[in-house]
Amino acid sequence: MKPRIPTAPSSSAPLAGAAAALVDDAGRIVWWSSAAAELLGRSDGEVIGRPARELLAAPGPGPAPASGPAPAPRSGDASVHRARLRHRSGALLEVDLRLLAGVPWSLVVAVPARPSAAWDGDSALARALFEQDRIPLAEFDTNLRLIRSNPAFELLRPDSAAADWPAELAGSGSDGTVRAALARIVDGGTSTAGAEYLWRSAGSKRMLPLTCFAIRDPLGALTGVAVAVTEATDRRRDRSRTGAEPGGAEVGSSLDVVHNARDLAEALVPAMGDLVAVDFPDDVLQGRDPPLGYPGMAASAPRRVAVKSADGVWPRAMVQLGEAIPMVTDQAESAAIAVGRVFEVDPATGRKLLAHDPELLALLMPEGMRSALLCPLYHRSRLFGNVTLWRTTDPVPFDDTDLKLLQDLCDRTAIGLDHAFSYTREHKTAIALQRSLLPPNATESTACETAGTYLPADGNLSVGGDWFDAIAMSSLRVGLVVGDVVGHGLQATATMARLRTAVQTLADLDVPPDELLSHLDDLVQRMAAEADEPDTVGATCLFAVYDPVSRECQVASAGHPPPAVIVPGGEAHYLELVPGPSLGVGENPFEVTSVTLPPGSLLALYTDGLTGRDPVTGPPRLLGRLDRANRPGRPLEEVGSELTGLLPTGTDHPGDDATLLLARTRAIFGSDTAVWEYPADLSAVETARNDATAQLERWGLQEQMFATELIVSELVTNAIRYTGGPAVLRLIRERILVCEVSDQSNTQPRLRRALATDEGGRGLYIIAQLTSRWGSRYGARGKTIWTEQPLP
Repeated sequence: MKPRIPTAPSSSAPLAGAAAALVDDAGRIVWWSSAAAELLGRSDGEVIGRPARELLAAPGPGPAPASGPAPAPRSGDASVHRARLRHRSGALLEVDLRLLAGVPWSLVVAVPARPSAAWDGDSALARALFEQDRIPLAEFDTNLRLIRSNPAFELLRPDSAAADWPAELAGSGSDGTVRAALARIVDGGTSTAGAEYLWRSAGSKRMLPLTCFAIRDPLGALTGVAVAVTEATDRRRDRSRTGAEPGGAEVGSSLDVVHNARDLAEALVPAMGDLVAVDFPDDVLQGRDPPLGYPGMAASAPRRVAVKSADGVWPRAMVQLGEAIPMVTDQAESAAIAVGRVFEVDPATGRKLLAHDPELLALLMPEGMRSALLCPLYHRSRLFGNVTLWRTTDPVPFDDTDLKLLQDLCDRTAIGLDHAFSYTREHKTAIALQRSLLPPNATESTACETAGTYLPADGNLSVGGDWFDAIAMSSLRVGLVVGDVVGHGLQATATMARLRTAVQTLADLDVPPDELLSHLDDLVQRMAAEADEPDTVGATCLFAVYDPVSRECQVASAGHPPPAVIVPGGEAHYLELVPGPSLGVGENPFEVTSVTLPPGSLLALYTDGLTGRDPVTGPPRLLGRLDRANRPGRPLEEVGSELTGLLPTGTDHPGDDATLLLARTRAIFGSDTAVWEYPADLSAVETARNDATAQLERWGLQEQMFATELIVSELVTNAIRYTGGPAVLRLIRERILVCEVSDQSNTQPRLRRALATDEGGRGLYIIAQLTSRWGSRYGARGKTIWTEQPLP
C-alpha cells in the first residue's frame, strides 16, 4: 500500500523564495519551493512524494549520507553538507545543504557552493542590452508572455497595441507569426535570423527584420526566448546609407549656437524630410540667456539661422536665412509649443490658419507641402528656438517614430545650446574676473616702460591662469613677473589671483627673487593639500628685478621659459637661466641669474601659449618675430600687438592662453646719485648731515634739506649705534628723492609709539611723518633702510 504523504505548507510560506524542501521522517519530499524548482529545473509535481536521496548525484566532501532511509535528526539539530545535485537536464550542481531537523519534517536549504562568474558576466551583458536604446530587444518566457522590452523596442509600439503585440506580427513568407517562430524555438527548434515581419502604425506599413533566439541558464535549461530588431525601419536603412542617421553624435555637440542649428538641419534633411528651418530668438543670437517662462513666451522675435533643402535650393518665396519670422498666433499651435512637444500640421490646417494673408502663407508654407512638424528647442524652462520640418515630395505622412526621433534630436540640441550658454557665461565671467585682476596694460616708471597683453584661449577652452605684473619696488627698482597656472576656467583664475597677491606682497617686502619663488612654492603646496584634486594645482613663474641705478637685472625661474632680450644694436636671444622646478614640487632650491642691461634693452617675458607646444620650432620662431617687430622708436604696444597677432596656428598650437610682458629698460645716470661711507664713529653723523645738505644744494633741492637732514641724522645714528659697524649713505634724485642707509646688521627696524616718559624711540615715527614711503630690505650682507620723498 502506498504510504500516505503528510500535508505540507503552501507555496506562500515564508520559505517559498528560497531553494528549500521539507523532508519527512521516511526521507520523502513533502514540500518544494519555487526557488528549488528553478535551481534544479524540477517542478513540485515531479519531486513531491519521491525520496530526496534520488536528487543526489554522488556524495560530496564531508559526511556522506548512509544507505537506506535517513535517520531522523534530533530536534534543533543543524548541520551543513557539501553535495552535488542532479539538474533535470543532467548537469551537476555543487551546493551546500543546511539541514534543520524537526518533527514531523526536516527543512533542507540548498545554496550554490561557487557562484558562476560566467553567469554573472552574462547577467551584466543582459542588463546592458536592455538598458541601451539603439537595438530594439524584447524577452518572452516559455509560455510566450512578454516579460520586458528596452526603450528602443517601445518606440516601435503601435497605438492601442496589446501587451504582447510583437508576438502577433505576421511574416512576409510562410513562417507565420512571430508567436509561431517563438513556439518552435520553445519546442526545441532553431533560432531565426533576419526574417521580415509586417509592422503597422498610424496608417503606415513597414517590414521589420527580426531575429528570434533561445535564452538558457548556465545549466542549459531553456528559460525564455528573445526577439531583436536588426534594423527598425526601411527609413532607418535609407538614413544609414545617406550617412544622415538622426541622433548622430554631432547634434548638440558644439559650443556655438549657430553651428548647433546647422548640425540639426543636416541631420534632418534628407533623412526625415525635404525642407527644414531652424529659428532662434535674437536673445540667443546675441548671447543673452533666454528668459525663464513657458516655451511659447519668447522675449524677442525669432530669426532664421539655418535652412536646408533636399535638392539644395531653398524656396525663394519663403523666409530666407537671417530674416525675421512673422508671428502667427494659433491656439492649438501655442498649446503644443507651451508644453515643449512636437506639433504636426497638415496642409489643410496650415492653409486655414494663414488664409487671411496669402503673403504670409507663401512665407511660411512651401509649395506642395504634404505634412510638417514643428518642435520647440526647450530645456530647463527656457525656449532657445523652434524647428520646422516639411515633406513636399514624400507622400508618406510623419508617423509616431518620426515624431519621437525629431523630439529626441530637438531635446539634444536644446541641451547643447544650454551647455553653450553655460560655457559662455563662465567664459565671460572668468575673462572679466581675470582682466580685473591683471594690472594696467602699460606702465611708466623710472626703471622701465612696460606693455602687457593677455589673450584667452580660443575654441572650446576657457580662460586660464596666465598673468603678468609690473611692481614698483624700493629705490626706484621694478619687479617683472609672468606666470602660468595649470588648467583653465574659474578655478585656474582663482589660483592665479592668490599667487599674484602673494607675489605683490613678497615684492613689497623686498624679498630676493629666489626667496620669493620659495615662498610661492610653499603656498602652492598648501593649496594642493587643500584641493579636492591635488594634481590640478600647479604653476610656473618667472620673477625679475631690475635696478636702474646699477642696471642689473636679477632673474629666477620656477619651471618657466627664459625671457628673451634685445640689447641696443643686438639680436634677440634668450637669457641663460638655471630653471628650478615648477611651483608645488618643493625640495629643490631656486637660483638667481644676474645680467647687466644697457639703457634701451628690451625684455620679453611670456607664457608658452605664445610659442606653441613644440619646443624645437616655437622658441626660435618667437626670437625671429621679436627681431622684426622691435624697430627703433616703435611703441611697445605696437610691438606686442604684432607678436600676439601672429600666434602660431596648426597642430603645434592647440589654443592655449597667451601672455606677453614687454619691458624697455631705463637708467639713472651717475650725476643723479651720491654715495658716502662712514666709519663706526658717532661723530660721523654730523659729516653725513653736511654731505647730504651740500648735495641737495647742488641739485637745487633746498626745500628738502630740513627733512633730509633729520632723516640722515636718525638713520646714520641708528646704524652706527646699534650695529657697531660702518654705514653707507646713498641719495638718488629722480621723480622722487630716495635716501638709503645700509649697515651690516640683519635686525629688522620697527615703528613703535614711544611713551611721554621715554627718552628715545621716536626716530622712525618722525621719519614716517616726513616721507611718503619708507621700509627696509635685506641684501647678501646686512640690510638697507630706505625712504622716499616727493619732489615738486
